[in-house]
Amino acid sequence: MTYHLLSFFLRLFSYLPFCLLYIISDGLYFLVYYIFRYRRRIVRKNLTESFPEKSEHDIKEIEKKFYSFLTDNMLESLKMFTISRKEMIQRVKFMNVEEVNALMRSGKSVSLFLGHYSNWEWMSSIPLHIDKNVIGAQIYHKLSNKNMDRLMLYIRERMGAVCVEMRKTARYVNELATENKVCIIGFIADQSPRKKDSRHFLHFLNHNTPVLTGTEKITKHYDFGAFFLDVKRVKRGYYEARFVKMHDNPKSLPDFELTAIYYQMLEKCIRTQPELYLWSHNRFRNAEKL
Repeated sequence: MTYHLLSFFLRLFSYLPFCLLYIISDGLYFLVYYIFRYRRRIVRKNLTESFPEKSEHDIKEIEKKFYSFLTDNMLESLKMFTISRKEMIQRVKFMNVEEVNALMRSGKSVSLFLGHYSNWEWMSSIPLHIDKNVIGAQIYHKLSNKNMDRLMLYIRERMGAVCVEMRKTARYVNELATENKVCIIGFIADQSPRKKDSRHFLHFLNHNTPVLTGTEKITKHYDFGAFFLDVKRVKRGYYEARFVKMHDNPKSLPDFELTAIYYQMLEKCIRTQPELYLWSHNRFRNAEKL
């Protein structure tokens, strides 16, 4: 009952046009930033430590832009309940998708490296741009609230993507490989590992940062192609996402090199539009400032 009520009201709300949603977002920004001060301490710490070369004024400007984008991102994600495929294609322009499709037509699957950057939820529309016989999947972290988890799965799969729970990743990929099915799998690979699992560290945003290496291991083990999704926000509600090949032969790379390439590309994106990164996440809790 709770799920159906929640689904009904969120779906109803998502029918509002973007112009009204952004007016609401402006109001939410004021509440979140000035009144509730949501995670302000963590955001300021992350920004200050990541950009020591920037003045306090510049840090505050990025901080405000981040909170403004955070509320935009929330409502844009909510719009996924009802947005049409045609409008989604107009709002997210994918570039260099031909190279990815050509590789998959040759029988090779692809690991797609993403970060908690820009509107990652809208990137679930990638299946609209790939061949129909290719499986488009994304790895997700199951939410503790069953109703919210069910709702998020619904919006993430509306454009044709298959959601795979993180703990089931290895089994799912192995099943596809065994059945010789070609796939493109999106990995948001910039999460912080638990302290006891922090075994490999890289320089990332002025920190010696523990990183997850599972995406690299899967990519190399199954000889997948490796692409990074370089996303830019053109304006409110419009994005450009370019598929960038990370290496011609990822399997040939030394251990951890593919992960290092990923973090270099991600940092380059963040430095271009820093307000689009998820600074409210305590990403550097187990890292050391350089």
